[in-house]
Amino acid sequence: MSRVPYASAVGSIMYATTCTRPDISYAVSVMSRYMDMHGKGHWQVMKWILRYLKGSTNIGLCFDRGTNSDCKIVGYSDSDFAGDLDRRRSLTDYAFTLSGCAISWKATLQSTVTLSAIEAEYMAVTETVKEAIWLRGLVEDLGLHQGITTIFCDSQSAYI
Repeated sequence: MSRVPYASAVGSIMYATTCTRPDISYAVSVMSRYMDMHGKGHWQVMKWILRYLKGSTNIGLCFDRGTNSDCKIVGYSDSDFAGDLDRRRSLTDYAFTLSGCAISWKATLQSTVTLSAIEAEYMAVTETVKEAIWLRGLVEDLGLHQGITTIFCDSQSAYI
């Protein structure tokens, strides 16, 4: 496995995730945890991701110029209680859309171990709201007025 370019492959798909492919962000997040201790199974998953990317080259982000009233930020937040079996950490993930197109997304392990699913959700929503506040400032600096920003979290929704 020392001759396998695992780190290079992770870096390449990480670039694709950051720029145009939010659909593989969770897979990249998991694969990047094993940079220094990867095995044959990890390389098989990496090849599966690369095959998926090759077969879906026509998928990407498309921005359409709509009217100013269509430019509303909508956020989606979720967490995975103790989803990381190695360290018992929960996963925080969110995505934001502007006029129906993804503009910001994140999938990362939470920095602390949570004691319940609701605590993990609160931590995920906190990170999501921080990103929403920053995005609202950015979009308003670009001249697009934002009214209420909606964030959906499982069966709840928040308005800021």
